[in-house]
This record gives sequence, structure tokens and C-alpha cells, in this order.
Amino acid sequence: MDKAGMAACIERLAEEICQGSQGARQLALVGIHRRGVPLAHRLAAAMAGKPCASIVLGSIDVTQYRDDLQTMKVLPKLEGSDIVFDMDDAHVVLCDEVLYTGRTIRAAIDELLDFGRPRKVQLAVLVDRGGRELPIQPDYVGLYHEVDDSERICVQFEELDGLDTVFVQPSTTPSE
Repeated sequence: MDKAGMAACIERLAEEICQGSQGARQLALVGIHRRGVPLAHRLAAAMAGKPCASIVLGSIDVTQYRDDLQTMKVLPKLEGSDIVFDMDDAHVVLCDEVLYTGRTIRAAIDELLDFGRPRKVQLAVLVDRGGRELPIQPDYVGLYHEVDDSERICVQFEELDGLDTVFVQPSTTPSE
């Protein structure tokens, strides 16, 4: 996907999320560090002016909730979480760039619940690559593109990487 393709996907996701959140007084878009954060911000921008609930933004860093933390030789940099709204009774849409095994989403839900008890939690992903290890499915998907375990889907955002693109490349580790 190029920049135009990403923009079209995000616009469609924003429309679907607005439709799926009808009746909610407030909608919390929570990006998972790293690349779920710019996705959440872009979705919020695309939803501005649409008939949609009031939107608040947040971000979470699932590093300390990962189930493979003890096996890592190099620990990832902690980004920190930023949830400045009341999680109790909130309608939350978790945002991430790629859904694969479901383990990151499991960690994100664990962390969300430490902030409170949301009324509803949904999942929006730019790309679903299949290959689930846990029974987690997205509610909103920009693109479904199944790839082999020897490959990975890379998403780059202009805010972090200098360009907008989605591409497939050989995986550097078997469990990426």
C-alpha cells in the first residue's frame, strides 16, 4: 500500500468506527505503541466532522504486559502509557498497525483493565495478516493480507518513518 492506499483505508476505517460506535457518548481511540499511536491519531482526524461520538485519544505501552519479556535478550524501550480519561464505562477502540498472533492485543487488554472497566473494547487494525495464536479478532480491518510465517508485514508512518507505506519482507525472526 502506498500513501493514497493508506489514506483510503484509514478513511474507511474511520467511517466504520463511527457507525459501530453509534450511541456511545464518548469514544476512546487508544493506540498501542509504536505504530498504533499514529493510526489512532489519523483515525481521530478522519472522524472529525463526521456524525460520531466525542473522541478522546490515549496510548498504551504493553512492554511490561508481554508474555515473552523473560526470554528477551534486549528489552524494548519503554514508551509509557497515556490514558488521561476515565476508563470506567468507556467505549474503547484499540488501534494497532498489524494483527498477527493476538499476543500484543491480549497484553493491551490486560493493561487497559488496570486503568478501569470499559463498557466495550473493540479492535481496529490497518492490516490483519492472519496466523492467530489466541482467539482474538479485529472489529475493523483496513486490509486482510495473509503472509507466510517466513514473512512479515511492515507498516511505515510518515510521523515515525518519513513515509507512508505497507509492504511485505522476509522475517528476521521466526515468531515476528
